[in-house]
Amino acid sequence: MKLRLALWLLGVLLKRALRRKPRFKEQLERMRGLDWGIATEDLHTARHYRMTPKGIATGKGLPIDLDLELRFRDQDAALRILKKPTQQAFLHGMMNGDVRLVGDSSDLTKLQKLLKHL
Repeated sequence: MKLRLALWLLGVLLKRALRRKPRFKEQLERMRGLDWGIATEDLHTARHYRMTPKGIATGKGLPIDLDLELRFRDQDAALRILKKPTQQAFLHGMMNGDVRLVGDSSDLTKLQKLLKHL
């Protein structure tokens, strides 16, 4: 339940940053958008985010056409890593098997640059 709430709140924060923070919007315009999602390996908890300079849409589940997916071993691992989403945290999580990246790792770098502006 905590992870589900955290992912919903992340969507609210992303939409708020798009409205209020010009650096966030500028970075998103340079990227021309990013479609990404977060889920547990069993897909019990999953949420996706479709971000464009014109708006951000969020929804339940993981569609198959996402640019980037972050799959976490379980909800505790997801919360632990998402509280401090640094490159070091993701790298350490991948080494331990807590995180699996589906997609291009350069999209993860782009996402981390955006999350700095939240």
